[in-house]
Amino acid sequence: MTTAFVLGGGGLLGAHEVGMLRALAEADIRPDLVVGTSVGAINGALVAADPAGAAERLAQLWQGEDLRLAFSETPWSRTVRLMRSGTHLHSLDPLRRLLERSLPGSDFADLQLPFQCVAASIEAASAHWFSGGPVVPAILASCAVPGLLPPVELDGAHYFDGGLVDSIPVGHAVGLGATTVYVLHVGRIESPLPVPTRMVEVGLVAFEIARRHRFHEEMSALPGGVRVHVLPTGGDPLPPGSPQFRYRDRAKVGLSIQRAYTASAGYLAALARN
Repeated sequence: MTTAFVLGGGGLLGAHEVGMLRALAEADIRPDLVVGTSVGAINGALVAADPAGAAERLAQLWQGEDLRLAFSETPWSRTVRLMRSGTHLHSLDPLRRLLERSLPGSDFADLQLPFQCVAASIEAASAHWFSGGPVVPAILASCAVPGLLPPVELDGAHYFDGGLVDSIPVGHAVGLGATTVYVLHVGRIESPLPVPTRMVEVGLVAFEIARRHRFHEEMSALPGGVRVHVLPTGGDPLPPGSPQFRYRDRAKVGLSIQRAYTASAGYLAALARN
């Protein structure tokens, strides 16, 4: 039996995954491989680097200053960068430094567990999976949210956020041989989508329809004998519209971790009894 942790994308909503990881650790459930997208690539890389200590390390990271500082530029700085670049608000450098400090080495081979993350290839208009070589650039490519961060160039190719092509990559984990999959997500699949009422919401809702459709298609196409457990976030339904996508809102990070932990611990306890 091969157990995979699949960590989905979702910006700072990724704090939910930290609570889920804590519940999994307490239930003594360990992965054999880790697959991540976008913020799930950040969380997943730390799980692959230190499976036993990842939940605690990530809790400190999410509730400390490191992630805040990665996106702490002033409105003026963001405006200047957008005017100069024409494409994005933030620099990748703070996130790059954070990852370099947090990971045990520069290569996928330095991780304790097999780890893969996905990015969207601009030139090929397709998913590109990273499984070897320099790990930090691969994670940055997976996290390069269009408009917020610049595309990442690797070996002459350019990449945007992996959530554009595979936001919750259950099918890829199964393709790698996983027979038991624990899905760690950010809560969007639990919240109904509203009909957009403003122009800014139209693209966001369209993206959500596409990402959720792919997830449900992958779930319905899984081969027999594969067990998939979608852990609950335990959170309130996300508010409609753009508040779901506020990547700088850290006010409820601790609450998100605790709620996801409580709900997932209850789910795993019930699973063990059955």
